[in-house]
Amino acid sequence: METKNEQHYDASDIQVLEGLEAVRKRPGMYIGTTDVKGLHHLVWEIVDNAIDEALAGYCKNIEIIINKGNSITVKDDGRGIPVGVHAKTGISTVETVYTVLHAGGKFGEGGYKVSGGLHGVGASVVNALSTYVTVTVYKDGHIYEAKFENGGKIVQHLTVIGDCDINRTGTTVTFKPDPTIFDTDIYDYETIKVRTRELAFLNKGLRLTLRDDRDSEDTTGDTFLYEGGISEYVKYLNQNKTPIHEQIIHLEGEEDDVVFEVAMQYNSSYVESIYSFVNNINTHDGGTHEEGVRRALTRVINNYARKTNLLKEKDDSLTGEDVKEGLTMIVSCKHPNPQFEGQTKGRLGNSEVRKLADNVFSEGFERFLMENPEEARIIVEKTMTAARARVAAKKARELTRRKSDLDVVNFGGKLEDCKEKDPSICEIFIVEGDSAGGSAIKGRDSMTQAILPLRGKILNVEKARLDRALSNEEIRTIITAFGTGIGQDFDLKKLRYNKIIIMTDADVDGSHIRVLLLTLFYRFFRPIVEAGHIYAAQPPLFRITHGKTRKYVLSESERDSYLATLNPNTKYEITRMKGLGEMDAEELNETTMDIKKRVLRKITVKDTIAADATFSKLMGEEVEPRRQFIEEKAPYAQNLDI
Repeated sequence: METKNEQHYDASDIQVLEGLEAVRKRPGMYIGTTDVKGLHHLVWEIVDNAIDEALAGYCKNIEIIINKGNSITVKDDGRGIPVGVHAKTGISTVETVYTVLHAGGKFGEGGYKVSGGLHGVGASVVNALSTYVTVTVYKDGHIYEAKFENGGKIVQHLTVIGDCDINRTGTTVTFKPDPTIFDTDIYDYETIKVRTRELAFLNKGLRLTLRDDRDSEDTTGDTFLYEGGISEYVKYLNQNKTPIHEQIIHLEGEEDDVVFEVAMQYNSSYVESIYSFVNNINTHDGGTHEEGVRRALTRVINNYARKTNLLKEKDDSLTGEDVKEGLTMIVSCKHPNPQFEGQTKGRLGNSEVRKLADNVFSEGFERFLMENPEEARIIVEKTMTAARARVAAKKARELTRRKSDLDVVNFGGKLEDCKEKDPSICEIFIVEGDSAGGSAIKGRDSMTQAILPLRGKILNVEKARLDRALSNEEIRTIITAFGTGIGQDFDLKKLRYNKIIIMTDADVDGSHIRVLLLTLFYRFFRPIVEAGHIYAAQPPLFRITHGKTRKYVLSESERDSYLATLNPNTKYEITRMKGLGEMDAEELNETTMDIKKRVLRKITVKDTIAADATFSKLMGEEVEPRRQFIEEKAPYAQNLDI
């Protein structure tokens, strides 16, 4: 009998995965990841099907419910999934949609002109990755129901279970994610709420209701309905900023079934907030729809400024960077056949959209400027001020360019660099105060750990342009130490440390310094944050000593849990830890710096739009929104991510 070896390779080695089995075997290919993000992705696949009904003009209300036990129910009042027997599969269309990949109204003619989701695989993928799915359809005066279990196996064929009003139509889907596939099966209400609100903005006139039935004390939920669509989205994003003109500019047009829409308003901040969508999908990396708008924006403002003599003949033209400062803009495109670049649909590739976007935007924006000369003047003056600041920033950036490693080591006499030069194993601690810095320098591993002490609080860059930020010595030191440059000079490949660790006290001042640093990193070094290089040290709150054992814990609850594990007769001593500056080098090393014992918290960006809003709220001009945010979030501060 032949024994297979590593070199033997024939047809018997090729595994064929049939139907939904392939999804369960390789879930990442269909939903990207099996972590908490993938878990929530299942919700959006079912909601997207309901949204498609709304885009087609047949659905006005969608309800999302998080049930006890973390199952999800999505209800819509659309046409209802067809219930007849499907010609190719021989089973009902409902069962076909939920058990056959690439079966749905998004393929072929006459289903949906415009749709989002996973191009028709969404319902079957959710079924494949769930312990059970129940689909209820209201159609033709009857109530139909089909049930699936254990990854999409049919346990109840589509059956009439009752009657309903002849005018009632719609689909209700309840599913429970399979805990053996996902890292967690606990849904986060806030995450679903943010996306639900976004969908309501992007689909004007559509009512979306979200409810959490896990909390028996509060079942009121949230309802989102925006008749103004993306104009209301811009208003929402600018709520913690100061608009420099009252009117929100709204432009739209249509060509060959492609619907294009833009809403925009300038504010007094120095940060651009431009977000684009295609069929409700956030195109994080832009694409042709966004390129067309950006190109037209620069051209139209330059032409108007020249025509009105606000920009003199001798003056240089304004750049794209200048005209985007303080601009909040939503670009939305509904396309019957979008071509996305990349598996994550991060960028639109349809070349014809660029011309459509340019034409619609330039024609509408030119008209706005001509009809509103006072607002036009305010906008142009804002962009011209940004241009002057850009020139100043370019000069200031020269000061942060590192000529050699020696310059960094001696920069301001602050940075104590590590000896190792391989960035992948190097880390830098940004430490609050000279006293903590001194202890950190003594307690570090000098081979791979660099220390940068900060003197006082750095500049709040939410209220400052780049040129002013670059005149701040602390910020210049940070830029120089990182080695990436900043602004147009930024290059992530030149980052000198794999981990950038913020090490501040666990008090109000320490928290403020941490937020100031996070604001700096997010606004001026966002790729570093997005690449996962930013961490926060977690100094312990208590030390528990018993016998020769010393145990450090981060919270009161962790303290109590540890004490519960000890023998009741054990004698122990609890010490509340002092601030970083009061720890000696040994304590600091043992609790916060030793890579074998320390706890670091990775700073992640869950959602760019939500992160922008959070920083505007925390660090912007308005005091009341900041107070409300702190009051709401303070009890959960340990769990906050950007």
